[in-house]
Amino acid sequence: MGKVQGGMKCVKYLLFVFNFIFWLMGSLVLAVGLWLRFDPDTVSLLHEEGAPDTFFIGVYILVGAGGLMMLVGFFGCCGAVRESQCLLGSFFACLLVIFGAEVAAGVFGFLNKDKIIEEVQNFYSESISDNNNNNGTIASMYQKVLDCCGTAESQSLTLCPKATADTKDCTAAITDFFNSKLYIIGYAGIGIAGVMAQLHSKAQCPPTLKLKQNFSSSSSPSASRMAHPSQ
Repeated sequence: MGKVQGGMKCVKYLLFVFNFIFWLMGSLVLAVGLWLRFDPDTVSLLHEEGAPDTFFIGVYILVGAGGLMMLVGFFGCCGAVRESQCLLGSFFACLLVIFGAEVAAGVFGFLNKDKIIEEVQNFYSESISDNNNNNGTIASMYQKVLDCCGTAESQSLTLCPKATADTKDCTAAITDFFNSKLYIIGYAGIGIAGVMAQLHSKAQCPPTLKLKQNFSSSSSPSASRMAHPSQ
């Protein structure tokens, strides 16, 4: 009995550590998602009416998954400390949902990268046309934030008087800017999902499962009656 109780203490603390790491990962995912959502440069480029919002879909998935990971990690820690089978069971069930969300965010970031960049480039190109009608605030904002000027086909002093020979065209600047952001979404989603899979496999390793079974059998009334039969 002493060995079983000692083993269960190890399992309890091990599960607590796993859940705490899971909570920290949730904090990281949430922080990355909020940074991508409220990054001043990104907000400046995409807050105008008519701007494409596909980019923010992947960001919202990250924010939601991060918040859920923190919540589930908290309840997992409580379940480990209180030795609640219900809370721990709910924790492992939620792992599957969060794993799917993280993979979805990662896949979304990689698969929709070209589409999002093309949408933003088209939005900027349309704003250049408006610039000829004295309504070039959007184009000017893009050029200021990205330190660029026009497109590869149209780059004139009228469009951006301060441009130099080294100034990059805005289509290339948009590609570089959103490539970096979308790779963060992709790698964050896939990377966290991989770490989650490793933690789940460690938590379900044979020694841990055996100790759980021993705890359940030793704490059940039938096991007590078998160990101490009535005289």
